[in-house]
Amino acid sequence: MADTVNSLAARVHELLVAYLADSAAAAAPPRQDFLSSLANGLFGVPLRVDVAAGLQDVIARATALGPAATWLVAAGHSGLAGLALTRGQAEPYLFHLDAAVTAGYNDCVALHAGPVLPMHHDPRFRALYERIRLTEADLDEFFWLHGEMRAAVRDSQDATVDNIDRLDTGVSLLPQTPLPTREPDTAGVLITRIDLAAVQTALQEAAVKAEFGRSSGNTALSLIDDRWDYTHARRDAWHADDRDTRRQRAAEARAFTERPGAGTVILAAPPLGSFSYPA
Repeated sequence: MADTVNSLAARVHELLVAYLADSAAAAAPPRQDFLSSLANGLFGVPLRVDVAAGLQDVIARATALGPAATWLVAAGHSGLAGLALTRGQAEPYLFHLDAAVTAGYNDCVALHAGPVLPMHHDPRFRALYERIRLTEADLDEFFWLHGEMRAAVRDSQDATVDNIDRLDTGVSLLPQTPLPTREPDTAGVLITRIDLAAVQTALQEAAVKAEFGRSSGNTALSLIDDRWDYTHARRDAWHADDRDTRRQRAAEARAFTERPGAGTVILAAPPLGSFSYPA
């Protein structure tokens, strides 16, 4: 089947989800944000999927598609830059970041995350950063996308704690805030949208796996344990449904809304170090 922009975007998403799954299902896409440090520092497991080779393949295929797929070339190189960063490889990181920026990568918010801060002192990094161009409206969305990644991870962590020792057999799904639907002023925004979508997918898959394991375990125990506390189980189910409803409403309330008057003129990125990564 012939490559298309949509099929290659789906491939990038697939690679990121595979990376997350191999990083204990709650880590990070291989990019320059705080999640990379989680993948490397907290989970650090061997990858079963060759993400680097997959991203190189995306770059080659996207290049062949021409200008409409240039942002996917940027996605591939920014992913490879993130992988190099988690491995402490400064030269490959700068090489791929340079290629990413050349192809339209402009997520200046990601470049203020903790793992990237040591690079701020490198004049080569500063020169790359100064080439980034975007609009005020795109910058608003970048802040929201990264904030929502943090929120998705917090939701997952909270749900994990809440579901410990549940005796019911229900399965709770993590809420997913919808992705923005605005037409971005620069195509680089699409890269970070894929990042967020991959984080949501990986966290959801991990939650479903854990929940089905708990549910099936409780089912088995209830069949063999004459003292199984069904009253407790029903109470747990009620509380779980209530928490799920509240999480879903909170996720819906976090949906992206465009700021009235946000500029759509392409400008240089805010000065390096002039803002902090979303908490």
